[in-house]
Amino acid sequence: QVQLVESGGGLVQPGGSLRLSCAASGFTFSSSEMYWLRQGPGRGLEWISAITPDGKLKYYISPIKGRSTISRDNTKNTVDLQITNVNLDDTGVYYCATDDKGRNRGRGLQVTVSE
Repeated sequence: QVQLVESGGGLVQPGGSLRLSCAASGFTFSSSEMYWLRQGPGRGLEWISAITPDGKLKYYISPIKGRSTISRDNTKNTVDLQITNVNLDDTGVYYCATDDKGRNRGRGLQVTVSE
């Protein structure tokens, strides 16, 4: 059974940084591409970052490209996402997932960017 548990997030000030972590179990993590998805207020669920199983290729959507880093540790079955210089548009619920549609995703955690 796939289990994904996100941690981190919370309230972040504009211009600050956030770091999210996801602990995975129940599948062969080291063979799986991993994703972070986000659902902003009034918006649909969208993938925002992805990383290949070996960690060599990383993908980001334009709004966070250049200020984000996705990483993984296949010895610990974890995948992290760091976003710097956050802005109000980074507010939302963040999910870790094994696919870009979020069919297998964690419970999510709220990130609020506010003064």
